[in-house]
Formats: sequence, structure tokens, C-alpha cells
Amino acid sequence: MRLSNSEIKEINDKISKSYNIENFVSKNDKVEINENIILINDEKLLFRNEDLILPTLRLLMKKEVFLFKKITVDMGAIPFVIKGADIMRPGIINIEQGIKKDDFVLIIDVQHKKNLAIGRVLYSTEEMQQLEKGRVVKNIHYVGDAIWK
Repeated sequence: MRLSNSEIKEINDKISKSYNIENFVSKNDKVEINENIILINDEKLLFRNEDLILPTLRLLMKKEVFLFKKITVDMGAIPFVIKGADIMRPGIINIEQGIKKDDFVLIIDVQHKKNLAIGRVLYSTEEMQQLEKGRVVKNIHYVGDAIWK
């Protein structure tokens, strides 16, 4: 479904408020929505999560304009992360400083530094560093999911 100018303005307002990026979607762009996925010029670049607008992994691979803190996982965690599993504390190698509970983060692999997933953290950096086990990041969008395909 093609979006109206007022819907496009709403998307731009949310992106501006959340990421401090002005006029991400231009008036000349063809903008459509398919369920919760927002296509811009036929590319899956954004998606809705609850009342928020988030970039897709494909967009993050093209442009690093959306600045997410990063959590690095070991190679053993990768098969689970890219099947949609939440991120468990034992698989985490590094946690970037300054993460607050409920922040969205980028999950990357330790060897190639490739984007694997976008997740929402359940704890702050300090709290995660104190933990030895358990779920610490809810996997929201990962390589190979419906948003990716």
C-alpha cells in the first residue's frame, strides 16, 4: 500500500526524533508499507516495531547513519542469532559502554564484524557485565528473517 504525504511526514518525524536525521524520506521517494515493513523505492529500508520506526539490517549495511551501540558475539552464537534466538550472556564477547535498558543495539560477530541482528537490551551495560548467564538481548530483526528476505 502506497503511503500518503501525511504518513511519510509521520515517518520522517519519528526518524528525526529518534535518530536526529532530517528528511530521511524525500517527497520524490516511492514509499509503501507491507505489514510492518516500509519499502522506499522498492527496497526494505525501515520497519515498525511497536510504535517505533527502525532501520533494517540492509539499510545499516549501506549507511551507518543510524548509530546503534554494538554487542559482539562469539562465532558459536551466530547460528542461533540468525535463526532468531535471543542473545544469551555466555555468547557475548564485548558490550559497548553506555547502553541503557530497552535501547536498541546492533549484534555483530567477533571475527568479521558483520551485522547479524538488531535487538532490544534487557539490561544496561553495567548490569550485563555483571551477569554470567541468561538472556540479555531480545532479538528483533535478524539476517534471514521475513524483514530481510
